[in-house]
Amino acid sequence: MISSALLYALVGCALFVAGVAGVLLAPHPLRRILAFNVMGNGAFLVLVGLAQRAGFPDPVPQAMVLTGIVVAVAATALALALARRLAEPEDEQ
Repeated sequence: MISSALLYALVGCALFVAGVAGVLLAPHPLRRILAFNVMGNGAFLVLVGLAQRAGFPDPVPQAMVLTGIVVAVAATALALALARRLAEPEDEQ
């Protein structure tokens, strides 16, 4: 039988692989940003899935994941602002 921690880790690996494929194959910048977010969420799930000690969740990796989520939101906002700036016509800049 599969444990919940292993299930989180396997789903996280699948999300990470899907995100890498999206980053490499998507032609549009917005889709690449979204694929990068999917890849980050996969990494977060792997960390949460592997953060088990004797059946109990370890708070340090969970705190790292929470901090990573905050950083990922800020990085996504910056990436979207840059993509919007690049998409503007030259005469409006």
